[in-house]
Amino acid sequence: MTQDATEERVLAAVTERRELVNEAIDADLPMADPERLYEATRYLLDAGGKRLRPTAALLAAEALGDVAPLSADYRAFPSLSGEEFDLMRAAVSVEVIQSFTLIHDDIMDEDELRRGVPAVHREYDTETAILAGDTLYAKAFELLSDTGADPANGLRAVNLLASTCTRICEGQSLDVDFEGRDDVTPEEYLEMVELKTAVLYGASAAIPAVLMGADDEVVDALYQYGVDSGRAFQIQDDVLDLTVPSEDLGKQRGSDLVEEKETLITLHARQQGVDVDGLVSAETPAEVTEAEVDDAVAALEAAGSIEFARGKATELTERSKERLSVLPDNEARSLLRDLADYLITRRY
Repeated sequence: MTQDATEERVLAAVTERRELVNEAIDADLPMADPERLYEATRYLLDAGGKRLRPTAALLAAEALGDVAPLSADYRAFPSLSGEEFDLMRAAVSVEVIQSFTLIHDDIMDEDELRRGVPAVHREYDTETAILAGDTLYAKAFELLSDTGADPANGLRAVNLLASTCTRICEGQSLDVDFEGRDDVTPEEYLEMVELKTAVLYGASAAIPAVLMGADDEVVDALYQYGVDSGRAFQIQDDVLDLTVPSEDLGKQRGSDLVEEKETLITLHARQQGVDVDGLVSAETPAEVTEAEVDDAVAALEAAGSIEFARGKATELTERSKERLSVLPDNEARSLLRDLADYLITRRY
């Protein structure tokens, strides 16, 4: 299958599930009082997003349950023992955690835009944004604890999401620490990315298996599928920050360079002797010019750093797809493989 055909197939699967997830968000996260707080909690969720993590959750359940995609009711999905539970509510819970992390990330990084609209702390204020993030964090656990799954499996799922959130905070802390260091290694960066970004993909794929009553081997394999895919996803994000027009990114191209964020690309470039800190002179993303970013990209390409990052993303993706051998050979498993490929070939 060609890259374009794979992308078209994945986007169709994502689009179908995104519509269902959006409907579920409306149902499971209704507006309430105080109105301003709940407007802020819904603001980023309503601004868009591909819903890749809930899509991974839904596909993982369909693959494990060996049911045809979209053939089963996500609100009454069969576990491996035949009992039904609310799979959609679990899928929404991971998307809600994703929004929580984005709101707090934007506050910490003082970012102006997210998904092409003003960041929550810019649209409202910092205090409201913090409260909105905290509310989403709590709501995610409310949702996951009320799926109707076997109580023991439900408790394990909640524990998995809780430990995932702890690891996300650890990753964010490492990311902040890296800003004050000039000796970060590619290996340290990959560990940070696993914690900050990839573990939520891992949880997205593994939580359905936990709720369905799968054995540890299957749960662990799906978790590692998500982690490897998530690390590849973040590396691709680093590449896209340099190579995709600002209007498609929803933020200023080259902002990572301007803000002196370490990525696998810049770490490799440093090892090749590139003066990464001198690639751009602008002090804020709003001040950087397209010509300046173009020159920086040319220098990074000449050092082989962008190609190095793409190669590492491909390696991680191939490893992630191998993890899926624990699942029945069916259409949903095939879509999970294609989803992993899409994460490193997407254009924005």
